Amino acid sequence: MSRLARDAGLLLLTVALAVSVTLAWRQWTSTAVASAEKQLQSRQRLAVLPEGSYDNQPLDTPLAMPAAQRPNSRILAAYRATRAGEPTAIILITQAQGYAGPIVLSIAIGTDGRLIGSQVVEQQETPGLGARLGDPQVHWLGQFANRQLGDHWALKRDHGDFDQLAGATVTSRAVITALQEGLSYFDEQRNLLLEAPTHE
Repeated sequence: MSRLARDAGLLLLTVALAVSVTLAWRQWTSTAVASAEKQLQSRQRLAVLPEGSYDNQPLDTPLAMPAAQRPNSRILAAYRATRAGEPTAIILITQAQGYAGPIVLSIAIGTDGRLIGSQVVEQQETPGLGARLGDPQVHWLGQFANRQLGDHWALKRDHGDFDQLAGATVTSRAVITALQEGLSYFDEQRNLLLEAPTHE
């Protein structure tokens, strides 16, 4: 066997080994990555609920969602938080069109119809402007806590109750509309959303 053939064989073996190790590593880490992504998504969706306000795993049992399409947004998922078997809140995952793309929000609504809290799950808004809607230092979403459907769901400049996110009128209006439509959806579907399943 010539030296060239031996070197080519060794190179081929090295490449095959490297590819095998890479594929094995990818397979091994993909499960861990998927698990980490699921945990992050769960934390984002449940961050709207006060600590200790529920004792079930709301995200494990999605609720049926009739009439999920709203005029300016879409309800993507609904979950029921319970404590000692009694409903304490409904979590809605809703999507609205922002300035640069879809904005996905997690919204918690109390059994009395008041908005408990809201959290950005996903957005593509302009950095430094609309993207600040989820910034904890700006805390813009905090102004919606404890609000209800009967409030004036518009910017103050549009004769409503809410401040605008500086420099992001389109984003502000999209979020306000999505929150109002989420509360409206809860109001329309209240009995279905709050009805405890028979196995609980």
